[in-house]
Amino acid sequence: MFRRFTFSFFVVLLVMAVASVALAAGEGEASGGDSTLKAVIALSAGFCIASAAIGGAISQSRAIVAGLEGIARNPSAQNKIFIPMIVGLALIESLVIYALVISFVLVGKL
Repeated sequence: MFRRFTFSFFVVLLVMAVASVALAAGEGEASGGDSTLKAVIALSAGFCIASAAIGGAISQSRAIVAGLEGIARNPSAQNKIFIPMIVGLALIESLVIYALVISFVLVGKL
């Protein structure tokens, strides 16, 4: 149930982002103004960081749960599980930071 909701949320978010950018680009060319395009860029930046934060939080929580369950089942394997888990969490967080950089670039275009 939760996976279906998460997947549906990201699909709807992606469709909204693509459609709003396409509509704003066409409307900006037709009217000669760029106020709509600026609004869409601002919305895209917000959607970008929001979806990255949601995805990163879900991924990190699932990784931590799996790591802690593995350690609980076999406490002697703590070193073999803990270090790769921390590396995985760092990689997940780097993707969220990458989305933050993208949103800063989008806001810089305003």
